Amino acid sequence: MQKVFINIGSVALAATLLVACGDRPGERALSGAGIGAGSGAVLGAVTGMGPATGAIIGGAVGAGTGALTSKRDINLGKPAWK
Repeated sequence: MQKVFINIGSVALAATLLVACGDRPGERALSGAGIGAGSGAVLGAVTGMGPATGAIIGGAVGAGTGALTSKRDINLGKPAWK
């Protein structure tokens, strides 16, 4: 059971760090959907709900997160003063 939580945490952390990459809301929604679907498929397979269900849920959450974030919310190593 502990291994399941470690896997879930690792995938969630990776998705959080990578979700919403892009300059425009559409780009962030698209990349968020792709990353969320991939992460959700892995989580679905690990938790037993099924990879397809996990991918659908993860894709929807990732697209929503990507669309609702702004470029200012994302700092990919760029200095704040630029």
